[in-house]
Amino acid sequence: MTSEREHRDEIVRVGRSLYERGFVVAMDGNISVRLDAERLLVTPTCMCKGRMSADDLVIVNNSGQKLHGRRDVSSEVAMHLLIYRMRPDINAVVHAHPPTATGFSVAGVALDQAILSEVVITVGSVPLARYGTPGTGELTDALRPLVQDHCAILMANHGVVAYGTDLESAFMRMETVEHFAKIALVARTLGTPQVLSRDDVHKLEQIRQRMQSVPANGKAARIEPVTEIAHAASDRIPVNE
Repeated sequence: MTSEREHRDEIVRVGRSLYERGFVVAMDGNISVRLDAERLLVTPTCMCKGRMSADDLVIVNNSGQKLHGRRDVSSEVAMHLLIYRMRPDINAVVHAHPPTATGFSVAGVALDQAILSEVVITVGSVPLARYGTPGTGELTDALRPLVQDHCAILMANHGVVAYGTDLESAFMRMETVEHFAKIALVARTLGTPQVLSRDDVHKLEQIRQRMQSVPANGKAARIEPVTEIAHAASDRIPVNE
């Protein structure tokens, strides 16, 4: 079992990594980890995520009420709570504004084409949630239809939220989304991205299933229905048969 102190140290490390990579600036973004069935450890509001200490973090309950901490809770904690309620397999959430992926969200373009095999295997499709004012019920309402079947979501005119069974996997998914966005942007600049066929996507999904592992908590990792998502995208984008 990971101790609270270890979780605190890991959040600080991930916050610094987000900042150093330019995924957040100033007081952007937020991070959380599920401590147990009743408590979450979250980053505070109005603080640079690259300059936090372990003691700056705040513990809240499942309603978002502060239980412990010297700083205030972010108004975006509701987004984290929604994901934890809908996905009992999820134990960590990362929200950031990686520039290229956020550019796609501002342009109203989802990252839902099956064009990169590694992304299909590790993340699947990255849909675009409609715009909702940060820190309000509009944002959670926009995310609700997408949380169950995805592990990373673009938020229109806002940024990205990624989540996983632990903080490392949530952070790596955030990295993957930004890397995918950079490649997709280059592909669009050079021409028309070549979308993988349904058969190719099915093969990648089989690889994804084989790569599934059982984490230390003994719970099987969730595998999102990549093939169904890719097929939905192919209804709008020609697929190479």
